[in-house]
Amino acid sequence: MPTFVDMTKCDGCGQCVDICPSDIMHIDKTTRRAYNIEPNFCWECFSCVKSCPQHAIDVRGYADFAPLGHKVRVHRDEEGGKVHWLIGYRDGREKEFTFPIRTTPWGSIPAAQEHQAPGPNDIKSPQLAHEPTALKIDSLPTLEEAQNRG
Repeated sequence: MPTFVDMTKCDGCGQCVDICPSDIMHIDKTTRRAYNIEPNFCWECFSCVKSCPQHAIDVRGYADFAPLGHKVRVHRDEEGGKVHWLIGYRDGREKEFTFPIRTTPWGSIPAAQEHQAPGPNDIKSPQLAHEPTALKIDSLPTLEEAQNRG
């Protein structure tokens, strides 16, 4: 669901530009408003939507998610620690979904510099950094284990 900017609400602050991981949010030099230069390359992370202080960025939903003529609004409630999604259908029905901004307490995830640096052999491992320790398990399941169970 790519994003698009409501030009009447955007004040050109650039927060969406700064946070976009795919570098597709830009500020138009003439209008001084943000816009998505390439919606097809949107990662659909909605970081721009959640970070926009003016709530000027909306989402275009896919037809299987919300039919044509719909609207999707996203509102980040900093004080309440929640993200609210509002789906408006053509027939006037609305559905609202609310999720916590975080599922873990602030400061509970160690910063990268707090972990031991990976060694030269770690690059050959199929595991991600700090697995399985960060997952709080002794070891990850292997394909061989799964085949033996089946």
